[in-house]
Amino acid sequence: MELYLQLTQFYQDYAAHVDRADWDAWIEMFTDDCTYSVQARENHERGLPMAALSLDGKGMLKDRIYGITETIFHDPYMQKHIVSAPRIISHSAELIEAQANYAVFRTKYDGIAQVFNVGRYIDRIRPTDEGLRFESRLCIFDNDMILNSLIYPI
Repeated sequence: MELYLQLTQFYQDYAAHVDRADWDAWIEMFTDDCTYSVQARENHERGLPMAALSLDGKGMLKDRIYGITETIFHDPYMQKHIVSAPRIISHSAELIEAQANYAVFRTKYDGIAQVFNVGRYIDRIRPTDEGLRFESRLCIFDNDMILNSLIYPI
């Protein structure tokens, strides 16, 4: 039960960091050699490697955040994540495999909220001395397409 509560808090912390644009805290949720991908369900199910976003290692996560905050021009918006309770697939002292469903809502400054992205997380999580860390986060989205473009992490 303790592991489940810790994992649930970890998932909710992730959503809070992204929703608040707390990018330093978001990056620290990953191992140095992590992978982070956002992929269409169809490609995932067919074993096709094409992803809307694919980052390898903390360096690429930091580069993406630099791009978001310093170089990419886009119509600003806020997002809110709704994340289901995690489902533990397997666990050991060294690795937790878990999944959860998510929905991301986007609100532009005109005040209109819309469903932006819906899908599931497939995660490999390492317990470390500093707490849980994503070794791998695969965001599989059900949408046929991403509205406009993918700027912020899912």
